Amino acid sequence: MKKRFADLIAGSGPRYGTWSQFASPEVVDVLAATGFNFTIIDTEHGFFGLETGENLIRACDAGGLVPLLRVPKNEAYMIMKALDAGAAGIVVPKIMNAADVVAAVDAARYQPDGNRGACPCTRASDHLTLDWRGFAAKANRETGVIPLIETPEGVADFARIVRVPGILAVLFGPFDLSVAMGHQGNFTHPEVIAALEGMAQEASVAGVPVIMPVFSPALDQAKAQIDRWQEKGIRLFTVGTDKLLLADYCRRYLEGLR
Repeated sequence: MKKRFADLIAGSGPRYGTWSQFASPEVVDVLAATGFNFTIIDTEHGFFGLETGENLIRACDAGGLVPLLRVPKNEAYMIMKALDAGAAGIVVPKIMNAADVVAAVDAARYQPDGNRGACPCTRASDHLTLDWRGFAAKANRETGVIPLIETPEGVADFARIVRVPGILAVLFGPFDLSVAMGHQGNFTHPEVIAALEGMAQEASVAGVPVIMPVFSPALDQAKAQIDRWQEKGIRLFTVGTDKLLLADYCRRYLEGLR
């Protein structure tokens, strides 16, 4: 069953996803079977391309996960092809300003709302079996762009970024932001937290959902972080990555045996 971003934000309470960096649809099957709500297919840092990404989207659809996909770069053809493959939303990295978001939204929407390349023979349009006008209008309503804010420049222009029409949500990048701010991976540094909290408040005012990554493998620490951000109005969380979760389990299991 294909799920869209609207399914993710329906109802109340937190929703949990992770990042798919393994080039394996079977791992996505496991994520679905264990109860995750969504995953972000990572074609920026994952060592695979869109052909594999399309198969991961298929696995998401089969398992009832909302398939989001991070493209490597804010390029119109990358956004178009990821949407053609059936992604429910496109995470666009290194967003510096509102103009970057306007360009990404333009690439994600068909005419008259944008300039996405139009082809009815794609997976997203069920391979020429759907009425084109109805499909295009629905695609413009239901799919779109999720700007990834991971630089001081993006933080500085966030008030405009979060108000660009056509975005589904915003995604914060605490680790990259900490590096860009000179704190080298310390995403709990007070300056990083202050930037994230300021953006969370601005997104709440604008009525735009926030996706917050939580990378701590320690369950108590992850829970504390999630509770903290829920108090700020955030409901969408990624926890770890598929690789991080596997590595942490293997490490703890072996430590227990030894």
